[in-house]
Amino acid sequence: MSAEMVTGRNDKAFALLKSDAEKIRQLIEVQLENLTMPQCPLYEEVLDTQMFGLSREIDFATRLGLIDEDAGRQILGELERKLADLHEASMRK
Repeated sequence: MSAEMVTGRNDKAFALLKSDAEKIRQLIEVQLENLTMPQCPLYEEVLDTQMFGLSREIDFATRLGLIDEDAGRQILGELERKLADLHEASMRK
C-alpha cells in the first residue's frame, strides 16, 4: 500500500472519529442550553453510552495505527471537559 493511501485512510479515520465526537458534543450543547432536566437519567445514560462507544472506536483506530494515541486522547479530553461543564451547570441550577 502506498504512503498516500495510508495517509488517506488515517485522515479518513480521524475525520470519522471527529464526526462522532461532534455528535456527542451537540448532545451536550443541547443539554447545556436546556437545563430543564439537569439530571435526567435517560439523557445521562445516552451520553455515557455514546462516550463509551467513542472511546472504543478510538482505541480500535489507535491499535490499528490509524490515529495517534495523543489525538485520540485529545478528542476524548475535549468531550470530557464539555461533560464537566454540563455537570457544573446542572449543579448550579
